[in-house]
Amino acid sequence: PYIRQLPETLPPWLLADAKLMSRAKAYETIHFPDDAETLAAARRRLGFEEVFSLSLAALMNKAEIAHEHALAIDFDEQLAKDFVKHLPFRLTNPQRRAIWQIYLDMQRTQPMNRLVEGDVGSGKTVVAAMAALMVMHSGRQVVMMAPTELLARQHYQSLTRLLAALGLEEQVGLLIGGLSKRAKTTIRQQIADGTVRFVVGTHALLQDTVDVHNLGLVIVDEQHRFGVDQRTALQAKAGHAVHVLNTTATPIPRSLALTLYGELDISIIDAKPQGRAPIITTIVSPNSRQQLHDDLRQQLADGRQVFVVCALIQDSSAIKSRSAEQVYREMQREFADYRVGLLHGKLRSDEKDAVMQAFVRHEVDILVSTTVIEVGVDVPNASVMVIEGAERFGLAQAHQLRGRVGRGEHQGYCYLVLSDSAPPSKRIRALQTSHDGFRLAELDLEIRGPGAIYGTMQHGALDLRIASLGDTRLIAAARSAAEQFLARQDNLLHYEQLSARVQRLRAVTNLN
Repeated sequence: PYIRQLPETLPPWLLADAKLMSRAKAYETIHFPDDAETLAAARRRLGFEEVFSLSLAALMNKAEIAHEHALAIDFDEQLAKDFVKHLPFRLTNPQRRAIWQIYLDMQRTQPMNRLVEGDVGSGKTVVAAMAALMVMHSGRQVVMMAPTELLARQHYQSLTRLLAALGLEEQVGLLIGGLSKRAKTTIRQQIADGTVRFVVGTHALLQDTVDVHNLGLVIVDEQHRFGVDQRTALQAKAGHAVHVLNTTATPIPRSLALTLYGELDISIIDAKPQGRAPIITTIVSPNSRQQLHDDLRQQLADGRQVFVVCALIQDSSAIKSRSAEQVYREMQREFADYRVGLLHGKLRSDEKDAVMQAFVRHEVDILVSTTVIEVGVDVPNASVMVIEGAERFGLAQAHQLRGRVGRGEHQGYCYLVLSDSAPPSKRIRALQTSHDGFRLAELDLEIRGPGAIYGTMQHGALDLRIASLGDTRLIAAARSAAEQFLARQDNLLHYEQLSARVQRLRAVTNLN
């Protein structure tokens, strides 16, 4: 049959070394397996090839970046010490380690390409500020890109606060779509003449006519789309390669991060700042809703604010989970003497912004929302997060949401409201007992597979159909095979199909 004549895609030495069956045999076995053992071997062969080509693409991108030339940024020890001395808190060890790794990277002329992943509230902003500080001190410019205008505004405020201790707040500027025409012209002028050395904005900065000829560092926050094209666009603007620092608050298990983000060096911040109390998490069954409302009343009476997050916007017959609109109407009835707001993905972005700003300014007491509330949104006065239909959320996602409260001096509370009175699942119970985002992400991976970590931002482009991202041994073997392939200087063009796949993946890996 034709299936037996399928051409081989991997080099013969690799099949022998990794003890893999041929491609033709693997496809035949997948369709007509003899027994469970050969079926497993066939799946391993095809899964291995997926991860192998993905790793090869990442390593080739990494090697290419290594040949580019960026501006080396000198490390000034006294400046770093002065900055740390003025901080109102002590840096954690993982923060110190991440900062040191960044400083070492930036001293080289080879461009930095690092991912800092920290748990919610682990203090990534101060790490970014310290990286920016060195670059500004060396006379270069820094650009920070956030996914939304609201987040850009918040970063701008916290960075200005952090850098004010050294008198550098005037050098930080905000450039977003929401500014008046006049304000935009002024800031562009200040960037061009170098009075503003640290520009904070959204990804629209890539399209903007801003002149960053002196660019030394780009910080990309929560952006899973900073790919090869964006890097090229920025380098074209700057006229040279730049150091890139990616930051995310989605803890990604290391095995997974190495596969998906193979060309990035990774720093992990896995400790919370001292003195931040863990959020008290309670599981609520639907019939004890009254008790929940009493607890909310107490918090509201103390002047606190409340988030209520639902999985759906409107009621759906297919899913037995309460929608945001239904909960919003109910909250208005139940808490008539408080101001209730509604936020969901169908609103225009300026409407979303307006609702969120009203909540930040405490013109709204209870905000009912779908999951569109941004990662990173800071409302220090919000102390309660109610998650409706909690069993419908991934662990990583629910943990992210919980991290939105308890960010000020008040104790944070999270209520996981179930859709029915059945006993809570292992996943929900894990949320109640663990506050470690990395541990929860590992659990999510074991229980639900990789899609869970990415929620809706599915890794469509990478499309791992057969390899299980939880299979760390397979991933390690395939990755080391890719390193070997490059070390042997094997010519990729000899393997037509592999070459085509790798070229396609090189365009989409990075952080897409």
